[in-house]
Amino acid sequence: MRQARIEDPEDILAARDASGGEALPLDYARRIIMDESHPVRVWREYRGLTVDALPERAGMEPGYVAEIETGDNVGSTTAYHQLAAALETTVVALVMRSKPDSI
Repeated sequence: MRQARIEDPEDILAARDASGGEALPLDYARRIIMDESHPVRVWREYRGLTVDALPERAGMEPGYVAEIETGDNVGSTTAYHQLAAALETTVVALVMRSKPDSI
């Protein structure tokens, strides 16, 4: 049996507060939910950072961040902590991905 999606605005706000993270605008969040873009790429674009600015801000190699964004490299826990700090979000926001059928 499929679980019902969270649709109540109070539940959505409570889930956001529980995660400690900032909610993305719907058009950005939809790209992650529909599995079109990696969360790191979506957060980078949301923050207005270029493909060169994010690695510099995170203290990482540009090629490594690009590989994470394209899914060619899973990325380490340390990398996600650095990216989360640079993007001013949580690690959970950068690794959580779900397709509508799995919600």
